[in-house]
Amino acid sequence: MNLRNIAIIAHVDHGKTTMVDRILHQVKLFRDNQEMGDLILDSNDLERERGITILSKNVSVSYKGTKINIIDTPGHSDFGGEVERVLNMAEGVLLLVDAFEGPMPQTRFVLQKALQLGKKVIVVINKVDKPNCKPDETSELVFELMFALDATEEQLEYPTVYGSSKEGWMGPDWKNPTDDMAYLLDTILDYFDAPLENPGSLQLQISSLDYSSYTGRIAVGKVHRGSIKMGDQVSIVQRNGLIHKSFVKELYTFEGLGKEKTKEAVGSGEIVAVLGLEDFDIGDTIADFENPEAMPPISIDEPSMSMLFTINNSPFFGKEGKFVTSRHLRDRLFKETEKNLALKVEETDSPDRLRVYGRGILHLSILIETMRREGYELQLGQPRVVIKEIDGFKHEPVELLYINVDEEFSGKVIEIVTGRKGDILNIEKKDDRVNLEFKITARGLIGLRQPVLTATEGNAVISHRFSGYEPWKGELVRKRNGALIAMETGTSISYSIDKLQDRGKFFIDPMEPIYAGQVIGEHTKQEDLMVNVIKTKKLTNMRASGSDEKVSIAPAVKFSLEESLEYVGSDEYVEVTPKSIRLRKILLAEHERKRDKKIEA
Repeated sequence: MNLRNIAIIAHVDHGKTTMVDRILHQVKLFRDNQEMGDLILDSNDLERERGITILSKNVSVSYKGTKINIIDTPGHSDFGGEVERVLNMAEGVLLLVDAFEGPMPQTRFVLQKALQLGKKVIVVINKVDKPNCKPDETSELVFELMFALDATEEQLEYPTVYGSSKEGWMGPDWKNPTDDMAYLLDTILDYFDAPLENPGSLQLQISSLDYSSYTGRIAVGKVHRGSIKMGDQVSIVQRNGLIHKSFVKELYTFEGLGKEKTKEAVGSGEIVAVLGLEDFDIGDTIADFENPEAMPPISIDEPSMSMLFTINNSPFFGKEGKFVTSRHLRDRLFKETEKNLALKVEETDSPDRLRVYGRGILHLSILIETMRREGYELQLGQPRVVIKEIDGFKHEPVELLYINVDEEFSGKVIEIVTGRKGDILNIEKKDDRVNLEFKITARGLIGLRQPVLTATEGNAVISHRFSGYEPWKGELVRKRNGALIAMETGTSISYSIDKLQDRGKFFIDPMEPIYAGQVIGEHTKQEDLMVNVIKTKKLTNMRASGSDEKVSIAPAVKFSLEESLEYVGSDEYVEVTPKSIRLRKILLAEHERKRDKKIEA
């Protein structure tokens, strides 16, 4: 069977999606006059803006009479749930490494999963056109990494391809650029084996889900054994062992960027999309109607962080969004769990509050940002880590944290991280920069980015990956200053903001509508302070020497969604609407906050 299934794995921003673009152009998938733009696979707006891949996608190209199914995977460990399942569909992996940066933490994370599953690897060293990069050194580092991850003899005899996706060439030697990507495609055909014919009764493991509002949920997976055809009756074996019967209404294979309907039987090794099935989840097996046999279920990363989602009940609710009721919020979140596997939604004691579990702040903030763009208004509580009981003791998630920073700032960074109960594992000097490796609790990671970037003048490169659960490390001292809280509802006036500047820094600009109880700035001291910024200047008909001073106000601090989720306190909510992100106290009235404090005390 002339077929190859390959997955592309790499650290965030090492050029996976650009490489797929070049392959698509190489095999003339588009007409010469067809304008496709860049990053063809990152089709969703958020992916393009952030320059990261969030959902894994399939494309197929044909080259020299062989069909190659290419699966693009996310490089960020928050989407690790996506990566594992996708590797189950591929026979081989392209490991893409940036010639300048070398193997990074996430590279290690995805490569480890691929090697454990026994996949063969082709190493592609990308971006060799960058000035002062060292492709040979990078190649050595990749070998050391594969060796450290216990690769087998066979896996270690991998071919290495050098090139630059941006300039559109790949070749055996980085010093001599070639004209196109043909060398890479030839290597794929030569080094990876075609999937073996595997006759017998049908087995197909569902490894990803697609959703279409027209036909409902679509199951995507690789035919492991036997064949499947449109109109077949099949059994679905669920994770818990339950079996129920279903019917294949339509069957699609992947051709180019889209899917093509097929009426032929599709044999083992091919990746298909099945429509018309009922009640299925990722990891379930589509099996023979008469004697179903299940495949071992896929393990999925457990969620490590949770957040409270609630309806927007601030004084400004409903001004910007279309969907504001708890019914809208609930429906949208439960719909998301159908295709977003690492997400869990739980009911709470109140119908308008839901607790949502995810892999990390990035994972949850992508969901929130998507909802916000669809016109939802909602409020979010402070992120919390998921705590497990193991052998009667409290355990919490621990992450490995990597920070790459200029040497002069390394002391400050170590001080910040160890202050949050982080342990130093390794310090490695490379030219004038230092690679620091820490082990830190997921709690300590929340809100870490801002202070580190401030201390290093924006020079730190921060990445982290989940390591496991360890015993509870004790309470963390969160040193966040108190909040400046708006006293009245109205429009902020520059005169008042100017007079209050020595009290702290503001998050709002003049002439911005605010409401009582909104957090409009950060106090210079530890306790909260109520301020009135809607007071205007009282004018008289006498002139005085100081009255015409020019007002100069420091620019407001504006938080992105992730930053506000990391900043928010335990007695605050983040209010998210399609046009604005605000911080507010959960109890808007001052007397209620005081009463609450007394009860706690």
